[in-house]
Amino acid sequence: MRADEISAQARAIHFSSLVFDTHVDTPQRLLFDHFDLGNRDADGCVDIPRLREGGVGAIFFALYVPVEIAGPAAKQRARDLLDATAKQIETHCSDLSLATSTDEVRAARDGGKIAVLLGIEGGHAIDNDLAVLREFHARGVRYMTLTHNAATDWADSSNAAARHNGLTGFGKEVIREMNRLGMLVDVSHVSDATFYDVLKTSRAPVMASHSCCRALCDHPRNLTDEMIRALASSGGVIHIAFHDGFLSQEYATANRSLSSEIAASQHEAEQKFGHNEAQALLEGQRWSDESIRAGKLPQVSWEKIVEHIDHAVQLVGVEYVGIGSDFDGAVMPEGMEDASKLPLLTEGLLRRGYKEADIRKILGENTLRVMVLVARTSACGG
Repeated sequence: MRADEISAQARAIHFSSLVFDTHVDTPQRLLFDHFDLGNRDADGCVDIPRLREGGVGAIFFALYVPVEIAGPAAKQRARDLLDATAKQIETHCSDLSLATSTDEVRAARDGGKIAVLLGIEGGHAIDNDLAVLREFHARGVRYMTLTHNAATDWADSSNAAARHNGLTGFGKEVIREMNRLGMLVDVSHVSDATFYDVLKTSRAPVMASHSCCRALCDHPRNLTDEMIRALASSGGVIHIAFHDGFLSQEYATANRSLSSEIAASQHEAEQKFGHNEAQALLEGQRWSDESIRAGKLPQVSWEKIVEHIDHAVQLVGVEYVGIGSDFDGAVMPEGMEDASKLPLLTEGLLRRGYKEADIRKILGENTLRVMVLVARTSACGG
C-alpha cells in the first residue's frame, strides 16, 4: 500500500489529529549541507512540504553529537546545530514555530504552523556541566537523550560495555536538574541498568524518544517488556522508532553478519564526506537499499512499525505509546521512506481495530500528556 491509497476514514483521522514525531536528525543536514527546509528534496526524509503531506503538527529536532566529539567541542557542536535549526525556523516563520510547551504546540497548530521542539541527543554535549544544561534549556531545548552509542562520564549506554553500572552520582544530579528545569528525560540509547536508575531517580515521567520492543527484535537499543511496563507505570511513553535494525529481527541478524562490509562502507563514507554526518547517514541508507536489492539484507515493511506499536499497546495500554521516527538518522523501511508516508500508520492502526480516540493518543496526545506532567513537576520545584 502507498500513502496515497489510504482510506478516507484514515485520512480524516490523521489530518485532524496532532501528529507528533519525537525524534528526527534533520539538524545535521541544516548544519553541514545548509539544507533549506522549504525545498521538497529527493534525498533525506524531512522538509516542510513532506511534513505537510504527512500531516505532522509537531516534531522534535534532535541536536545529535557523535560520541567521538568530546569536551568543549561537543557542546559547541550542539550549539551549532541549534543555531542552524533556529535559522531555519526564522526563515520559514510562516510554516514553523519554535515550541517549548504544550500550549505553544497547540498554538502553533491553531495558527496553521508546524511546532518545532528541540532535543539534545547525547548527554556528553553538556560537558559534565549543569550550567551548560541550563544554557540549552534557556535556548529552548526540552529533552536530552542521556547517552548515544557510548557511555558518558556519568551514564552507561546500551551499545557499549558498562563503565558505571547505570548512573553515577553526578548522573542522578543531571536527572534531578532536568526535573527542576522541566526537561524531558529520554532513555533511548541508555543501558538497562541506567534505565532503571533513571526511573528510581526521576520525579517526573520519562520517555523513550525512539525505541522499539525487544520482544520483537532482540537489539540492546530496544526495551524489554519489563522495561516498557516500568516506563508506563511511571507515566512515561515509549515512542516507536522506524529503523529497520530495531524493527526486524531478520534484518538485525543479517546486518550483524555483514559487519565487515558495513565497516568498509563506513570507512569509505568517512573518506568521501569527512565529518559530514548528514551525508554519511544518507550513504548508510543507500548502502542498505543496495544490500536489499542484492539479497544480502531482507526487505522490511512499514507494517513492522505498527506491529511494535501494537505489541506495546497490548502490554501496557494505549496511553503509553507514541511515534519517534528517527528520520534522517537511520535506515527506513519500505513504504515509510519519509515524513509524507506517516498517514499509513493511521491506516495500519485502523485495520487492527484501533478506535479513533486511541489513534489520536498514539499519534501525539500521549506525548503532550507527558510534557504536561514534566512541566507540572518543574512547577512544584522538580
